[in-house]
Amino acid sequence: MTEPRETDQDFELKLLLTAVEEKYGYEFGSYARASLMRRVRRHMQMSGVEHISDLIPLFLHDESAFAAFVKDMSVVVTEMFRNPDFFKSLRENIVPILKTYPFIKVWHAGCASGQEAYSMAILLDEEGLLDRCQIYATDFNDQALRHAKTGIYPEEDMALYEENYRQAGGTKELSKYCHRGYDSVKFNGRLAEHITFANHNLVTDGVFGEMNLILCRNVLIYFNQDLQNRVLQLLFDSLCSRGILCIGKRENIQFSSIGDQLEVADRNQKIYRKKI
Repeated sequence: MTEPRETDQDFELKLLLTAVEEKYGYEFGSYARASLMRRVRRHMQMSGVEHISDLIPLFLHDESAFAAFVKDMSVVVTEMFRNPDFFKSLRENIVPILKTYPFIKVWHAGCASGQEAYSMAILLDEEGLLDRCQIYATDFNDQALRHAKTGIYPEEDMALYEENYRQAGGTKELSKYCHRGYDSVKFNGRLAEHITFANHNLVTDGVFGEMNLILCRNVLIYFNQDLQNRVLQLLFDSLCSRGILCIGKRENIQFSSIGDQLEVADRNQKIYRKKI
């Protein structure tokens, strides 16, 4: 059986991705093709170019244009206590495990603009664990990380955040943790003291450390199967013995190389625990 002929579009996309990797060190070739092509076409339209290859000189010579592409590729979509039932499960099923550790290290991989990292800090504070915990929140989008470090979000989002917080089992008022002003809210410095925001690329960077809890939710769905397996192995290797791994509801470990090395802690919420 003959191999399907590579189209001009395939060839141009390969050239674009090679140029991006050589110039900036970003490796997007293992992203799910449909997701990748949607973003490439969107930037072709925004830039007013006809061919994929026309993006090569644009990205190579205009770093702001490439930065916009990276921002789009990182899928900065998040909110405080996103998927409240997930955070409720953490509170009920995982916090009792975390309480057995003298010090707790949490890695939030793909933290975007930081709302979920602050959510985790609030949850741990209410459970009396924040003072012996460090949260490492990482992303490869520097612009998103700069936003996350400010802890400032639109006040208009607070109604949704308050409702999420209540559904997640919050025991106080979310407003207790922030200050309002100029149509924005800023989450307080005590939370930020326990969060380290840093650049880390799941595609190209290595093991992050001996973590008790890792959250990497709704990131893997943008990768192809091979890259999913590589990232899952990286996350697994970053867990301490009997550490906890949380992935997104639309993601699974069933056919991965680590599938038989994890046990289910909450099947519905895709929360797993390292067997050894």
